[in-house]
Amino acid sequence: MGSWLARKKQWELWFFSAILLSCFNFMTCRYSFKDVSIPPEVKTFRVNPLENKAQYVNIQLAPQLTERLKQKIISTTRLRQTNDDDAHYDISGYVSQYYTSTVSITGNTATGNRLTVGFHLIFKNTLDEKKNFETDLTRTFDFDGNLSLSQAEQSLNDEILKNLADEIFNKIFSNW
Repeated sequence: MGSWLARKKQWELWFFSAILLSCFNFMTCRYSFKDVSIPPEVKTFRVNPLENKAQYVNIQLAPQLTERLKQKIISTTRLRQTNDDDAHYDISGYVSQYYTSTVSITGNTATGNRLTVGFHLIFKNTLDEKKNFETDLTRTFDFDGNLSLSQAEQSLNDEILKNLADEIFNKIFSNW
């Protein structure tokens, strides 16, 4: 019986040590997600007023997207916003697509529609011209076929702005 008791105490000691070591390991573990990559010499950014060149113009989209993108950069990076021509990162672009299409039909009635929003991004790095680029981004947003475009825009507005601002931000700052 004595050896059984000794083995039990050894096992309890081992179990307690393993738990303590695991807890200590988790407490000292640090998780870092290096998704934003900004060289230390980059200090300023400018977001030029974004334009709307799509066939159908949502008059609120471009100015709201301009402000949303500025706020995203200010709140997520250490960069300082400027309106000067010598900003280290100069961001401009325009809404290039804005149209709806039917994605599902029941009988002769559209039951689901899709709003497609395209954006042409122009990025200039005044400190390293090799990093300049232009690209097209496209996002789609589904909505109920019973809604008019105007109704859909009201319900989707925040989602559209968030997704486009995130997409533009990630294209500029992410290291993927």
